[in-house]
Amino acid sequence: MKISPHIKLEKLIFIGVLIVALIASSGCTDNTTSSEDANSTVQADSEGITTGADESVESTEITITDGFGREVTIPSNVESVVCSGAGCLRYLVYLQAQDLIVGVDSLETKESEIEGRPYTLANPQLKDYPLIGEFRGNDDPEKIIAIGPQIILKTDSNDPSTAAATADELQEKTGIPVIAFPYGSTRSEEDKADMYSSIRLMGEVVGKEERAEEVISYFEAIMEDLDNRTADISESEQKTVYVGGVSSAGAHGIISTEPAYAPFLWVHANNVASGIGVDHADVSKEKLVEWDPEYIFVDVGTIQLGDGGAINELKTDPSLAGLSAVENGNVYGVVPYNYYTTNHESVLSNAYFVGKVLYPDQFEDIDPETKAEEIFTFFVGKPVFSDLNAQYDDLGFTQLSL
Repeated sequence: MKISPHIKLEKLIFIGVLIVALIASSGCTDNTTSSEDANSTVQADSEGITTGADESVESTEITITDGFGREVTIPSNVESVVCSGAGCLRYLVYLQAQDLIVGVDSLETKESEIEGRPYTLANPQLKDYPLIGEFRGNDDPEKIIAIGPQIILKTDSNDPSTAAATADELQEKTGIPVIAFPYGSTRSEEDKADMYSSIRLMGEVVGKEERAEEVISYFEAIMEDLDNRTADISESEQKTVYVGGVSSAGAHGIISTEPAYAPFLWVHANNVASGIGVDHADVSKEKLVEWDPEYIFVDVGTIQLGDGGAINELKTDPSLAGLSAVENGNVYGVVPYNYYTTNHESVLSNAYFVGKVLYPDQFEDIDPETKAEEIFTFFVGKPVFSDLNAQYDDLGFTQLSL
């Protein structure tokens, strides 16, 4: 049968329309999918999900200005450090960041019958760490490189130009960022400002800014409390005092003293050796007899001399026999504070004991040993005052028998 041309044309038109419809349908499906994908992406972005195109790379380094004006680039998240120099590791313990330590100097690994540093008594594990070099900042760059800390923290008591150069040299030799700073002290407002600045700097480096402020606030609260208790004592009522046997790079006898002994300043006692103008001094026994203080306090670290040190001198030296403090039984022991520079918790604790002895009414609510354990726990994490005192035959915070 023959198909008419007219029918053929209709079939062709129908097929063409069908093809166009299929294409249009396919196009609509694709557009819908693209639109949904776009909407989905916008929604995801609005919910904080970053797309590949918009992803930002956070900085992994920050630049710190250290205590000697050096600009040092360090990791933003420090996880391992070593401490170089006297007292550096102590401050790290104050900041509760001792777990970052990966190496220590020779003093920290030294076995000794007497361990006069509370932070070490509270952290005996420090003795087991790898060695970074000798104590007092005599570092071994090769040992430090082998350990591989991210940061070297370094205390330095030298003048800024020398300290900065020393830090630069160590950084150059190791290829590891060195953050250097002065240790500071509580002897003067300038020294205290250095100490606070260094604690804040270390806190910033190791991510312990909040703890750094807690430490500084604690210092201030203790000193304010001591001052408030004794500020109303008139000059005429202030007791005359002397501290002997003060440790300084080792044990010393009775003539070793501290003209600016902080506990005397904080409780408004009259230090007969004040005004000498130095941080540490040796005075003649004749001068001590001339001063004839009402009370003598002895740094019991003096017993390390072997012969009893200052305590034995007060017992046996004829030139000291006439001292009023000896005749009246006003000789007392305080715990050493100067071991690898200042153990601040020991100084603060001594102040409460000195205050209790001199002005019992103003300190009637204070038990010196209990207060010492509180102070030690805050700074080093454990109540190790009794452990420290035991190193010195429990002579600290006692009336010494002469």
